[in-house]
Amino acid sequence: MLHKIENPPYADMLLAWYDRHHRDLPWRTSPPMTAKGLRANPYHVWLSEVMLQQTTVQAVKPYFAKFLALWPRVEDLAAAPNEDVMAAWAGLGYYARARNLKKCAEAVASEHGGVFPDTEEVLKKLPGIGDYTAAAVAAIAFNRQSAVLDGNVERVISRLFCIDAPLPGSKGVMRAKVAEITPADRPGDFAQAMMDLGATICTPKRPACALCPFNGHCLALSQDEPERFPVKAAKKQKPVRVGAAFIAVNDRGEILLRRRVETGLLGGMTEVPTTAWTARIDGGIDTDHAPFAAEWEAAGTITHVFTHFELRLSIFRAKVASGLTTGANDEWWEPVTNLDAQALPTVMKKAISQAIPLAFDKSRKN
Repeated sequence: MLHKIENPPYADMLLAWYDRHHRDLPWRTSPPMTAKGLRANPYHVWLSEVMLQQTTVQAVKPYFAKFLALWPRVEDLAAAPNEDVMAAWAGLGYYARARNLKKCAEAVASEHGGVFPDTEEVLKKLPGIGDYTAAAVAAIAFNRQSAVLDGNVERVISRLFCIDAPLPGSKGVMRAKVAEITPADRPGDFAQAMMDLGATICTPKRPACALCPFNGHCLALSQDEPERFPVKAAKKQKPVRVGAAFIAVNDRGEILLRRRVETGLLGGMTEVPTTAWTARIDGGIDTDHAPFAAEWEAAGTITHVFTHFELRLSIFRAKVASGLTTGANDEWWEPVTNLDAQALPTVMKKAISQAIPLAFDKSRKN
């Protein structure tokens, strides 16, 4: 149910707060920078927004810096080899984003002359850009009056207006309210201010309501229950899948790796040999499913939680001769000291670390 309240100047209150309390972020053009005549870089805005999905600001900062150092312009990213992009992305998770990031860069470079479209409608035609990213890029990069709704904004808007219908079904109502209060002047700053407010003041637990520019107008605060919002539908229990991973190291200190197929879960990423687990089926869990005969030793288990399921892998390790080959085109032997440069997702890093505890210890390489 959506409760009606008077319509105070939300944008003015929020922008005044943002001018004083905005976060300084490497991809952001802050109010002082705007005052000096600087404008947002659409490439930086798009790159950061894709990286920030399902990820924290602190986690994204080093990846953003790495990508700009490697590929300063969208045309540079478009021309980069796929495996280099996946390697640079490794550890950031949700790897379909990286594949779509590359495809989107290619589309901007080839179809738009390296210039990002400036409207939601055209932005959504690019690979990997949905409603949220299109609205965010349009507002922040091009000052379009777009309704930007991410997790932080959902929390702010649901509390401000006491939207008690559960997510995700209430997203349409929330987006309509955001659109209603988004100003024609400084819509990009307004969108970023809403995000900052949710990240720093209107937090999930123990929000700092006394410091909020909306505290005199927030319906949830007036009812003394901000933490009840946003209301979420009951979570379904995630299924548990099992499998096995095999860490083979030869006498030259090289580990057997292979590349996953380009489509599907972790598509195009690097992995150690594993059994055929997926989000829907279990894989084998013992040495009967090893990639080749060897003296495999049990090295414990690891657990990794994906968006829709939990994976439990039994880890096995073996020392093998350096001349061993499996005959597979997608496999190779990589020095253990060079693992950081590979496109290994977090689950594979966990598996390797379980079998080789110091595999990713940078000090051992000095």
